Amino acid sequence: MASWNSAHLEVLYNVLGWLAFVSWSISFYPQVILNFRRKSVVGLNFDFVLLNLTKHSSYLIYNASLFFSSTVQRQYREKFGLDEMIPVAANDVAFSVHAVLLTVFTLAQIVIYDRGNQRVSKTAAAIVSVAWLSAAVCVFVAIPKHSWFWLVSCFNTIQVVMTVIKYIPQAVLNFRRKSTVGFSIGNILLDFFGGITNYFQMVVQSIDQNSWINFYGNIGKTMISLVSVLFDILFMVQHYILYPASKRTPDNPISLGEEASELTEERKSPRADV
Repeated sequence: MASWNSAHLEVLYNVLGWLAFVSWSISFYPQVILNFRRKSVVGLNFDFVLLNLTKHSSYLIYNASLFFSSTVQRQYREKFGLDEMIPVAANDVAFSVHAVLLTVFTLAQIVIYDRGNQRVSKTAAAIVSVAWLSAAVCVFVAIPKHSWFWLVSCFNTIQVVMTVIKYIPQAVLNFRRKSTVGFSIGNILLDFFGGITNYFQMVVQSIDQNSWINFYGNIGKTMISLVSVLFDILFMVQHYILYPASKRTPDNPISLGEEASELTEERKSPRADV
């Protein structure tokens, strides 16, 4: 079984991992708090939240299985090398559990708070349905052959796809509204920091083991970092450069200090079912 060559790098690995956990976990709260204070979820894209739940649920299945199951770990090493370290850390499992719980809580806010005329799109519902149907097919294929690592890798693939897709609806909504009101930038800043620290945690492991297998052995962790960072940069550009509070026109008089005005207009529309 593989072990750390450098005690200092092992410490750095754990520090980076838990920094990523703290940053990513806290990143859920600005949106939850914003929803609570406004008693509204107008401006938060519901497709983003639904896709996020599918993504984090899939990632939890992968992380927990590879971290706790000796059978899955054995099959991982049979594929990538008997001397390879498992690419999932305790902080990865902790993050996934927390992410699922907070995403479910956000969905509950969508149900109880003012939604304006927003609703989950048929496209998002179809994507989620296809994702879980695909997962079910993978389960039936894996059971006869006991291909458990292959099975959890299917869930990891699903979370990669959801990671790529989930940010798009929010970016499009911001573009159409020419505003980021209702979408917490605090969430994005913390998500960005989490993505950076998560990526460098993998780099530290690779340097210590003199192997870069963990990057493609756990492609999900690699992609969650890179894709998150790229979209976070896009959201920061939208919030601070394209649609800042100081950049208002008669057609778009919305600013972060004028949320009440926007909510008044949104509430004129009938409430939509999720």
